[in-house]
Amino acid sequence: MRFSTKQIHAGVQPDPTTGAILTPIYQSTTYVQESVDRYLAKGYSYSRTANPTVRALEKKLAALEGGIDATCFSSGMAAIHAVLLAFLKAGDHAIVSDVAYGGTYRLCTKVFARFGVRFTFADTSNPDDVRRHLRDETRLILTETPANPTLKLTDIAAISEIARDRGIPHAVDNTFLTPYYQRPLELGADLVIHSTTKYLDGHNATIGGAVISRTREQDEALRFVQNATGTIMSPQVAWLTLQGCKTLSVRMERQSANAMAIAEFLQSHPKVERVCYPGLASFPQHELARRQATGFGAMVWFEVKGGVAAGKKLMDSVRLWTLAENLGSVESLV
Repeated sequence: MRFSTKQIHAGVQPDPTTGAILTPIYQSTTYVQESVDRYLAKGYSYSRTANPTVRALEKKLAALEGGIDATCFSSGMAAIHAVLLAFLKAGDHAIVSDVAYGGTYRLCTKVFARFGVRFTFADTSNPDDVRRHLRDETRLILTETPANPTLKLTDIAAISEIARDRGIPHAVDNTFLTPYYQRPLELGADLVIHSTTKYLDGHNATIGGAVISRTREQDEALRFVQNATGTIMSPQVAWLTLQGCKTLSVRMERQSANAMAIAEFLQSHPKVERVCYPGLASFPQHELARRQATGFGAMVWFEVKGGVAAGKKLMDSVRLWTLAENLGSVESLV
């Protein structure tokens, strides 16, 4: 199946009891067992461990990213948290992109550092810089590309090769481009992370996260953490995200086309100092953006002339667009 077909049909099937075409919302904590000997014969016992609605979404996301399986979490940060818990312990070291979401930085430096895990925030756009920061105790490389908020890119194939040579996993946060435009596992990465809150939902309706694994062993490590920490996604959120996934390709194409048009407009505007969008030839890593992805995404940043005062005036004057904290939804946010 092609991507646009998978986004609709992968991981789901009509309800065997009623024939309902949509996966039901299994809003249940508990599942009756046939007998002691056939305990878990149907695959479910308690929804902190596994839930049929969540499982449908996990199968769909694994198919879209080309992974062996996926684990869904209560938020994007819960997904990052699970990766760090699954692959790091006290005394270990991890390399993280020097430009990363603030929540990721806080989790590393304010939480995991308290328990003896060390982090280096390296320039992952430069493979040599990553090599320089490798230590004997390095156990994970975590990159975000395009990175939030500067859109700085990491050469996924190059960093994956470094990780592979050291026998450690390379995890890629693919939230900004989604599997429709960028497929890290095909470029050599081991784990793909998503804040499903963003483009996979696409409608400002849910908070969720996911990790897609290359190997069964990696998936099992994450699934153990998902159960042990109680951070599994809720069935209601999973159901809404399943619906959002069906239009992912259509939304990404339209939003990305809009982003390019806006970026080109701003680039020629007399009151704009600088525009940054991977689709522009002026973007410093434009060739890398073209090489490792099939689209440029829907995130643009720019600076206006006049500094902070001018920026505040613009933010307070926008119409139709909304001053709000999120991205990836059908609404235009600034």
